Amino acid sequence: MVWDKLRAHNAATADRRFETLLDDTRAADFSATAHDMRLDYAKTNIDAAARALLCDLLDQTGVAAKREAMFTGAAINDTEGRAVLHTALRNLDGGPVMVDGGDVMPGIMDTLARMEDFAAAVRDGGFLGQGGAITDVVNIGIGGSDLGPAMAVKALAPYHNGPRCHFVSNVDPADIAGVLRDCDPATTLVIVASKTFTTIETMTNARTAQAWMAQSVTDTGAQFVALSTAADKTAAFGIDPARVFGFADWVGGRYSLWGPIGLSLMIAIGPDAFRAFLRGAQAMDVHFRAAPWHENLPALLAAVGIWHNQICGYPTRAVLPYDNNLSRLPAYLQQLEMESNGKGVAMDGSALPVASGPVVWGEPGTNGQHAFYQLIHQGTGVVPCEFLVAARGHEDDLHHQHQLLVANCLAQSEALMRGRSLDEARAKIADKFTGDELDRQARHRVFTGNRPSVTIAYPQLTPFVLGQIIALYEHRVFVEGVVLGLNSYDQWGVELGKELATALQPVIEGSKGLEGKDASTAALVGFLRQNGV
Repeated sequence: MVWDKLRAHNAATADRRFETLLDDTRAADFSATAHDMRLDYAKTNIDAAARALLCDLLDQTGVAAKREAMFTGAAINDTEGRAVLHTALRNLDGGPVMVDGGDVMPGIMDTLARMEDFAAAVRDGGFLGQGGAITDVVNIGIGGSDLGPAMAVKALAPYHNGPRCHFVSNVDPADIAGVLRDCDPATTLVIVASKTFTTIETMTNARTAQAWMAQSVTDTGAQFVALSTAADKTAAFGIDPARVFGFADWVGGRYSLWGPIGLSLMIAIGPDAFRAFLRGAQAMDVHFRAAPWHENLPALLAAVGIWHNQICGYPTRAVLPYDNNLSRLPAYLQQLEMESNGKGVAMDGSALPVASGPVVWGEPGTNGQHAFYQLIHQGTGVVPCEFLVAARGHEDDLHHQHQLLVANCLAQSEALMRGRSLDEARAKIADKFTGDELDRQARHRVFTGNRPSVTIAYPQLTPFVLGQIIALYEHRVFVEGVVLGLNSYDQWGVELGKELATALQPVIEGSKGLEGKDASTAALVGFLRQNGV
C-alpha cells in the first residue's frame, strides 16, 4: 500500500538534514513552472523516491479520472448530487461544458456580458445613484460571498480605478455601521450576495443598509444589486431583475469569485482586467489538466501538503505572502481549504482513515516576522510554510524597498532550513559571556532548522497572476480531497451551529424560556441578560 510505503520512507529519512539534499541539480529538479510562476519545494525532505511514491498515490486514488469528471460536469459532489463547475466560469475559449445534457456555457457567457455592461455603466456614469455618479460600492455577503471579493479587491488595489469598494459580512452591527458611516446613501451602490437570498447574516445587514438608504433617497431598490438565484425574493426586496445576477448550484460559495460574486471586483478594476483575472485561472486549469504530475503545480503543491500533514504529522501550515496586497489571502484560504477538506467522513460514509486537512493560517511578511515567526523557528512543533513573493512590486520608485522585502522572504525560508547550531550560537556571543553562562545563553539562540517550506514566485501580482494563484490553490484542495477520499464540495459542518443560533435567538430576546438548554448555556444567557443583551 502506497500510504505504508510513504510512512516507511519518512521514518527512514526523517532525521536527515534536508539541507544536505541541495546539490547543484535539486533546485531545478524540485521546482516546476507554469506561465512564469515558479513553485520551489526544494527546501523540504521530499526526495525523488518520496515524490515517486506521492505520484503513485495520485494515480492509485484516481485523481486524473476525478479531475476529468469535474471539468466535464459530472456530479462529483455526490452528497448533494451536484456537478462542481467553477472552472466553467473562466472557460472563456474552451468548448461546451455539459450538465444534465445541456451546455452551460451560453448561460455563463450571457451572465458575464451582463455583468460587464453593468460594471461599465457604473464606472463611466451610465448608471447613476439618486445623488449622481456612484462613489462607493458596498458588498454584503458572508463566507465565499465576502472572502473572495474582499481578498481580490485588496490584492488588485494597483488596478483599482473604479468606485471605492467596501465589504460587510459580520452580523455584528459594528461591521456595517463602520462601513456605512463613510458612505453617502445617494451615491452608494449596495450589492447583496446570497444565492438563496435567505442567509441570515447577509439579509440582516441588507435590511440595515436599506433602512440607512431610505433616510436619504426615495427609491432604495434602485441602488441595490442582487447576486442570487431567488428571483421572487429579490423582486420582493425591490430589486429590478436587470440588476439580479444568478449562478447555478454547481458553483460553491467558496469557489464563486469567478462569476457574479466577483461583480464588486469587476466594478473596481474594470471588465478588461477582470477578464485577465479569469484568463489567469483558465491558464492554470489548462496546465492542471495537461501537465504530468512531476511538472504539475497543483498536484505538486497537494503532494507536498499530503507529505507534511498525513505522512509527517504536521497539523498546520502557514501561508505567508510577502506581498502586502495579498494580506487577505490567508483568510481566504482558511475557508477554501478548511471548509473543503475539514471532514472526518470518507465518501462511502465511513470514518476517514487518515488525518483530514490541516489548519491553515498566516499573515503577510514582514509583519509576521515580528509576531509568530518566533514559534515557527524555535517552537516545539513544526509548521510547514508556504511563501509567496513577486519579483516586482507596483511602486517603481520604491523598488529598492521591494528588494528588501524579497530578501526577507528568501532569508526566512533559508533560516527555517539551515537553523543555527549550538557551536554557531556560542561563537556569536563568545565576546559577551564565558563558561556556563555562555552555554546557557547560547542555547537560547539555537535554531533547530530542518523546517520545511515551499516558495511560489511570480513576476508581479497582476490580475492574470492572481487568477493563477487562486486556481492553483483550488486545484490543490481538489487533489488533496480526492487522495484523502472525502468530498471537498459540501460543508455540513457549518449547519449545526446555524440551526442552534436560530433556536437561541428568541431565548436571547427573552420571548422563549431556557428549557432544554444545558447549564453552561443557560448560565451565560442569564449573565448576558443581566448585562443588557
